[in-house]
Amino acid sequence: MPELVLEYNGRTWTLDSSRSYTIGRDPQGDLVLDDARVSWRHATVSHADGGWVIEDHGSTNGSYVRGQRIQRTRLEPGVPVHLGNATDGPRLNPSAAAAPAAQPLQHASTQAPQSQPAVPHAQPQPHPGPPQQAPQTPQPPHAGGWDPRPPAPQPQSQPSFPHQAGPAGPAGPQAAGPAGAQPIYAERSPTTFHQLALGRVMRIGRALENELVVSDLQVSRNHAEFHAMPDGRCEIRDLGSHNGTYVNGQPIPKGGTRVLGPSDVVGVGHSTFRLVGDRLEEFVDTGEVSFSARHLTVTVDGGKQILKDVSFAVPEKSLVAVIGPSGSGKSTLLKALTGYRPADQGDVLYDNRNLYKQFAELRQRIGLVPQDDILHKELTVKKALAYAAKLRFPADTTSAERAARIDEVLRELKLDVHKDKKVTSLSGGQRKRVSVALELLTKPSLIFLDEPTSGLDPGMDRDVMQLLRGLADDGRTVLVVTHSVAELALCDKLLVMAPGGAVAYFGPPDEALNFFGYSTWADVFSAFENYRDYDWAGRWKGSQHYRTYAADIDAVAPQTAYAPPPQAIRPPKPQGWFSQFLTLVRRYVSVIASDRGFLALMVILPAVIGSVSLLINPDRGLLPNPLNPQTGRIVPNGTATTVLLILAVGACFAGAANSVRELIKERVIYERERATGLSRSAYLMSKVFVLGLITVFQGLLVGVIGFAGREIPEEGLLLEGMALIELSLPIMGLGFTSMMFGLIISALVRTAEKTMPLLVMFSIIQVVFTGCLFALHGTPGVNEFSYLMPSRWAVAAAGATLDFNRIAPPEPGAANDPLWEHTLGAWSLDMIALIGLGAVCGFFVARFLRRHEPEVMRK
Repeated sequence: MPELVLEYNGRTWTLDSSRSYTIGRDPQGDLVLDDARVSWRHATVSHADGGWVIEDHGSTNGSYVRGQRIQRTRLEPGVPVHLGNATDGPRLNPSAAAAPAAQPLQHASTQAPQSQPAVPHAQPQPHPGPPQQAPQTPQPPHAGGWDPRPPAPQPQSQPSFPHQAGPAGPAGPQAAGPAGAQPIYAERSPTTFHQLALGRVMRIGRALENELVVSDLQVSRNHAEFHAMPDGRCEIRDLGSHNGTYVNGQPIPKGGTRVLGPSDVVGVGHSTFRLVGDRLEEFVDTGEVSFSARHLTVTVDGGKQILKDVSFAVPEKSLVAVIGPSGSGKSTLLKALTGYRPADQGDVLYDNRNLYKQFAELRQRIGLVPQDDILHKELTVKKALAYAAKLRFPADTTSAERAARIDEVLRELKLDVHKDKKVTSLSGGQRKRVSVALELLTKPSLIFLDEPTSGLDPGMDRDVMQLLRGLADDGRTVLVVTHSVAELALCDKLLVMAPGGAVAYFGPPDEALNFFGYSTWADVFSAFENYRDYDWAGRWKGSQHYRTYAADIDAVAPQTAYAPPPQAIRPPKPQGWFSQFLTLVRRYVSVIASDRGFLALMVILPAVIGSVSLLINPDRGLLPNPLNPQTGRIVPNGTATTVLLILAVGACFAGAANSVRELIKERVIYERERATGLSRSAYLMSKVFVLGLITVFQGLLVGVIGFAGREIPEEGLLLEGMALIELSLPIMGLGFTSMMFGLIISALVRTAEKTMPLLVMFSIIQVVFTGCLFALHGTPGVNEFSYLMPSRWAVAAAGATLDFNRIAPPEPGAANDPLWEHTLGAWSLDMIALIGLGAVCGFFVARFLRRHEPEVMRK
């Protein structure tokens, strides 16, 4: 049978017809293409039906022949196949005759022919470790007996920080020194070049009709365009993109333009562009990025430093663990590294770009998995990821594109067999995988994890760490904060934090115990606890390890760019407000619908409240009693006031109970989604809309049951012949406003356990200020304070319909309560005030939600 010769990137390989060959990013494949546009297992080449065929395995970005996407087609000599992109994706050139220079098929990369081969990822070698030391009983360092500083051991081998090459070649000259310092992103060899002729317009987008196709779901179908102006200058125009177009890390207005200078860098999704003369250079962020923290210091109220001059550099495509005792600043460091709480001093550099100043753009390339799950446990795995993809991807992304990306991530993390299970039914390790999968949807180059193994058994602990090791090997930089020290050998680098927020060690994990002079981590942590005042950071900075691994952290200057005033920066959102609102409503309804207990309680609770009121003098109506002929006064109808009190308090409790936990239980989810572009108002309005409908329905049920079985006025003040509905409206409004008060409580508390005492307190206060227990009108101070209580206005509105000034007349000589007047004006004022209180609560909830957003966004 004839052999096939494949030519790729200046090299040729001969394929034997007796077997098939897999193509993709999988290192175990036959032809490995290290390109972000190529799927893990992209396609297969085999001999069938008398010829050679290529079959696409449902890849995300597709395979193309003559510009058309193919599923299975015959390979023709001289007709190239593009993978991942129809125009500039990796190109395979088949030929029928074996070339003289053909060589056995082997792993390949997508580097340009003139570039040097990439240094492969260095797997950590076993370290012989320090010799076992005899147990010793340390004494305080100034007691004259023990010096906690053992001689700093010389590293047994020089550390290797292999400089990973980019997709089109190496990343420029390697920085001197072993600290991992890298040149700025713009000095990497470009992935591709594009000629920009004078007067030409080059459009960028995901759609194939664009002149420059970017296969990235973060990019809109028609995203932006370059204009080469007659005077030789060039401008970039945003085409109403969803995730925004950035110049030097700052977003340009949607639909706006910006004239580019010679040093300006344009960001579109995971691609960066730089204009050099008449040539447009493109750099694709495929994970080969450096990351460093420089002199981070965080000071809290009172001048206390909880993070002190923390500096370290993370090599590309590596796994770094951060450990340390409680109070060592690990959580503060994580917030500083991700921009959630920027450091007061120092810089965080993503490929030597300032994260704090360019957060609007770089946030799309960073993933964060908090300690708590960032997904709704009531949903299935696939549905939870589907809603997340809907919120994070541009509005013009089709459901098929989103589904394909979800399936790819599930296969990569081996979750495809669990995709139809509810998240709550998964084990702890599997739930953590789902949280990681959610972050991988947008293909971040840098992933942070906070205590991913907390609460897991040793087996699951190892599985999670092996998962992170695989993510790093697959081309991402992973930084994990952990208390577990069992699987540190899987990491490339280890950062040890000392009490007080200073660095005590940074380097290979297999040299750490030798550095501290102990045989176990328990001994190290005990030394931290026993000698909290010791200068651990000074010991680290005076060691040979510091000179080897961290001394050159400032060797490369960070990239500088013009930053407009903070108030001028409004990061774009991937979805429009209404689109986000609809998605959030659908997700919230799905979560509620999956909770059968809540659905049952939603109907049972108001039915019970309404039915209980029927037990109070069931034969008595809610009309004023006639005049007493002996006294000439109306006998108060105590049944009416008691019934209305029970119904009002019941509606108040039900409404607040619906919402009092809703924001606190989703706080971690909201924080993460807000950082990725979620609209605060869309999130809040989705809660108000869904909970409002539920609460209004409950109020209607309470009112109808509570009032229908008793004699009430035939005519209402507003609705003639519909007094029952008019009496139910204040109960419905009270439930809605109480629900808004519940949201305030949920936004204020720090733990869900604190919501119940506040709910009970809120309900009791409403009982006091209904006006049914004692007269509020005419009581200075108390009456004015009651105007802040929704129960006051709801009871007043219902009382105006029932004519409470006659049902419960004031004491002799006292004036009638003007809020109870049997007039349409009084009823309208009561209802407007009731709904107005709810609107004011909504304003405060929105303000309180700002406290749970990344601080860099608030600034």
